[in-house]
Amino acid sequence: MNVIEISMIEDLKKSLQKHSNLRENISREELISQAVENKEAIVTNNGTLATWTPAHSTGRSPKDTYIVKNPESELHIDWSSANNIGMNPQTFALILEDALKVIDKKETLFTTDRVIGADSKFALPVKTICDKALNQVFIDNMFRPIPEDLNKSVFADDEFFLIALPNDKLDKDRYKGLVRDMPNGETSDICVVVDFDKKIGIVYGSSYMGSMKKLMFTVMNYYLPFKGVLPLHCSANEGKNGDSALLLGLSGTGKTTLSADPERALLGDDEHGWSDNGIFNFENGCYAKMIDIKPENEPEIYKAVMHDAEYTKHGSIIENAMIYPNGDIDFFDARYTPNSRASYPLSFLENIKESSVSGHPNTILFLTADAYGVIPPISKLTKEQAMLWFLMGYTSKLAGTETGVTEPQATFSRFFGQPFMPCNPNIYAEMLGEKMEQHNTNVFLINTGWSGGSYGTGSRIKLKYTRAMVDAALKGKLNSGEFIENKLFHVNVPTSCEGVPTEILSPVNTWKDKDKYQKTAEKLAMKFSKDFDKSYGQQNLDPNVISQCPGK
Repeated sequence: MNVIEISMIEDLKKSLQKHSNLRENISREELISQAVENKEAIVTNNGTLATWTPAHSTGRSPKDTYIVKNPESELHIDWSSANNIGMNPQTFALILEDALKVIDKKETLFTTDRVIGADSKFALPVKTICDKALNQVFIDNMFRPIPEDLNKSVFADDEFFLIALPNDKLDKDRYKGLVRDMPNGETSDICVVVDFDKKIGIVYGSSYMGSMKKLMFTVMNYYLPFKGVLPLHCSANEGKNGDSALLLGLSGTGKTTLSADPERALLGDDEHGWSDNGIFNFENGCYAKMIDIKPENEPEIYKAVMHDAEYTKHGSIIENAMIYPNGDIDFFDARYTPNSRASYPLSFLENIKESSVSGHPNTILFLTADAYGVIPPISKLTKEQAMLWFLMGYTSKLAGTETGVTEPQATFSRFFGQPFMPCNPNIYAEMLGEKMEQHNTNVFLINTGWSGGSYGTGSRIKLKYTRAMVDAALKGKLNSGEFIENKLFHVNVPTSCEGVPTEILSPVNTWKDKDKYQKTAEKLAMKFSKDFDKSYGQQNLDPNVISQCPGK
């Protein structure tokens, strides 16, 4: 550590030590009680905690999210990515200084010590500092207890400090020109910032609890590659024979639905690491979207949140959902936000693997919901093809979801989690290729989107067919056999798949107008090519990977 780094952490520790009412690692039951007593949440009819945030905090605030641009780390970060917004160290020092002044004035302060990472060898110790008990209940749900063998961790001496001040604001005059100018000309008073080198993160003015979770996972996604671990924004499960699988996909691709398999135990639903030991979950809990949730469609999630329990024993948190005066919860009312969420421990789910670790994945599934209707429903990918689709992270938005949108919109999010993957892209892509090769891992692209035409003309691929394809991939039924290369999208399509009509495996067969299919497919391929050139044209990528980009 350099002198400035030591000074900052020492200043933070002194602020905690001199605080007159510091509540350190109090029990989960007491945190829940404090949250209710302080009116940070209400107790619902079934014992869950319910809370609401201000309108500006119903989701993340990407334009107010920063990474400190230090000489030690800046060469490893892809500053060309729109999500990696740099902040100079002097501004961060000011923000920390103000945060410590605010902390000093708080009547009560809570601290919680947890770790990120189920594998003790890679567990990152985190001290969360906040004046809100409810935020610490969230941390207790989402982060993991400190293991007895933390001393074995490569991060054992690298404790990270997370400061959360959800209801305090930056002084707009003090930070004019230093943080974002909003469209109305005013200076933003919200800031979510991480300093990888000084090991401090600050959530200032955002009461969306996901800001804390995503900040810490961004930290892990930066640190882990330098320890030989590939971080992945994915769900993971394990079969009865110990075979593990990873599922990567953006919102709307079916990742949550497909990873909840009664024949496979869930390790986690959002963030994992792939080390020389195998895979491990980062988290202790889940932070699930609740809008339009139905118990018949998502029984495990619904039960985890809505089961009856005495409130101090429950601790699930429902964030920004409609609740009526009689206590009924309406998960179908999106007027406040379509991003209503629930936080709960993994232990509230029935079919889980408690250790949240497994061996090297036999199978990886990339999920896309292609609303153009031109991507094959299942394809097997070579190493170079997998690296390319990993770089692109493709799915599509539907026509009609926004005013003036009359056709599907291609969406690309590198590594299926762009906002949280700060390193230069070749680091993640090359690690995937190396680990695939080293552990003989098969990668499949699964299209859960449309067939027989684009959205509005075609229809969504039947879930029973998607499940059959996923089952075939996971059970190794497609590891060999006959494949035909789709030369436009550079993927390998099986000629048959048990439980799936053969004619739908090649999407052109399902379109009545073959010429329209070809034009639509070429249009999407060109979108891939243009986005690739924009995102990676100046990056040092393997030419063999570049050649696998659709449209090239």
